[in-house]
Amino acid sequence: MEKMRLNKFISHNTSYSRREADELIKQGKVSINNRVVSELAVSVSDDDKIKINGRLVKLKKEFTMIVYHKQKGELVTKKDDRGRRTIYDNLPSGFAKFVSIGRLDYASEGLLLLTDAPAIATALMQSDIEREYYLKLKGEISEEVKTAMREGFFARDATKGAHAKTAIKSMEFKPFVAFDIFGSSGGYTKLRVMINEGKNRELRRFFGYFDLEVMDLKRVSFGRIDLGMLKEGKWRYFEKSEYDDLRDFLKENKVRY
Repeated sequence: MEKMRLNKFISHNTSYSRREADELIKQGKVSINNRVVSELAVSVSDDDKIKINGRLVKLKKEFTMIVYHKQKGELVTKKDDRGRRTIYDNLPSGFAKFVSIGRLDYASEGLLLLTDAPAIATALMQSDIEREYYLKLKGEISEEVKTAMREGFFARDATKGAHAKTAIKSMEFKPFVAFDIFGSSGGYTKLRVMINEGKNRELRRFFGYFDLEVMDLKRVSFGRIDLGMLKEGKWRYFEKSEYDDLRDFLKENKVRY
């Protein structure tokens, strides 16, 4: 039977975060097979009986997924120390514990997936499932940029387009899965791109390297999940076919949740 760290087990099967689980363990509120534990580096399996404050932690067999149409000017974070609006200010309070699968930055919009199963969020974030975006760039796309999109490249300095306080300076850009350039007018270029990873501000950094500023960025799909007609600031639950696809993905990748 595969084992996992106690704090991870608690976060997967309850609404507590790993940090909150660590605090409960330190306070002597967690027991394994009726023995109170206080050390953090303990591993458990599904066969162990874990209790918090004397109440048995039931293994979570089901999970919930939602699609949210993120608006520009919202942060994908639980709270902001500068008091800016977050997606959780707009979502119903029942989704307060949900985690996002990747992020869209403050100025970006479009499809965002959220779930109450952290293990699923991690697996999807780290997957090579295709993500599709529509962009508006300031400037025109040269042959050099097209070659970079087709072949990928390593940028020693990938800070243009990054957050001002970023600690990530260099970046490896994989070849784009696909791209279509719709044309240029008035000094701007519109295009559709498809990539299969979601690094920190990846597209803004990619085009920033070539001095092309991303003016608009909208994610329209993640794998077979499509934004469709979902309006800005609105959300919906996964449909049955989307849950079926996801369960296939989890099974193939041996993801425990």
